[in-house]
Amino acid sequence: MFNKLTRFCFFCVLLVFNVQAKPVYEHAHLASPEHYSVLLENEQVLVLKMVLKPGESDRFHKHNAETVYFQQGGRAVIKTEKASLNIDIPDGHTMWHDQWVHQVSNVGDSEIIAIIVESKQTN
Repeated sequence: MFNKLTRFCFFCVLLVFNVQAKPVYEHAHLASPEHYSVLLENEQVLVLKMVLKPGESDRFHKHNAETVYFQQGGRAVIKTEKASLNIDIPDGHTMWHDQWVHQVSNVGDSEIIAIIVESKQTN
């Protein structure tokens, strides 16, 4: 009996730590309000403006499916929970991405400005 109870308690402790170890990410404008401003929000979309000065980084955050227009590009590092990507983003670049979690760092010499149109519909 004691062995079963001990194993059960150990399992419960592992389960609690496993649940607590998974981070909960906020949307970009909530995680990093100093870098994101809300331009429009309704039932269908959230439209954000991101401004990252050279040397700045936002915090890890989530987006639903999004279309991003880089009004002013630059050199950036985009980190996900599994990878890191160094990219040169040209002015006027447009991209689409499915729901994801990431963090952006401006590692260049110029300000990066992006307009993000995020779907309110989750996958």
